[in-house]
Amino acid sequence: MPDYRRAAVSGGCYFFTLVSERRQPILTHPDVRLALRAAIETVRLTRPFTIDAWVLLPDHLHAIWRLPPDDKDFSNRWRLIKRHVTHACGRAHLRDDLMSERRRLKGQGTLWQQRFWEHLIRDEHDYGRHFDYLHGNPLKHGLVTRVRDWPWSSFHRWVNRGVYPIDWAGDTRTDDLGVGE
Repeated sequence: MPDYRRAAVSGGCYFFTLVSERRQPILTHPDVRLALRAAIETVRLTRPFTIDAWVLLPDHLHAIWRLPPDDKDFSNRWRLIKRHVTHACGRAHLRDDLMSERRRLKGQGTLWQQRFWEHLIRDEHDYGRHFDYLHGNPLKHGLVTRVRDWPWSSFHRWVNRGVYPIDWAGDTRTDDLGVGE
């Protein structure tokens, strides 16, 4: 395995991608969503961070976080969040066909891929590209025909704050039912 080094910068702003094990479409299940919310709230009590943007899809999630000025430890935050979700609902999603001996010994379950991907945001342009990419992801994956129709996204918060118009990224639906307004 290559010697991978994470870009750990105190007070950094990061874009993350986490994926379910073998891309199981389970992350939007109610039990996983609730466990993920509880995990984030619990971890933030002792290891604060700010979530600028978020999108939860069936098999992966993207997030943009800001860490406190004196802190660069995003890895332990994600480790704790993933562990909390696995303990809370991993048994319901445990798949023997995905359970390796190594996973069993580490008590990891089969909910998450072991690693995650991070990108240190370099500047405002880089931030904007990742911010838009994250919010457009449900549309990119064909989960909706309008970004506003995806319920598990911070897109709605940013529409309310005037950052995005409600029809951002276009409206490809011909039967406008007013969903998400």
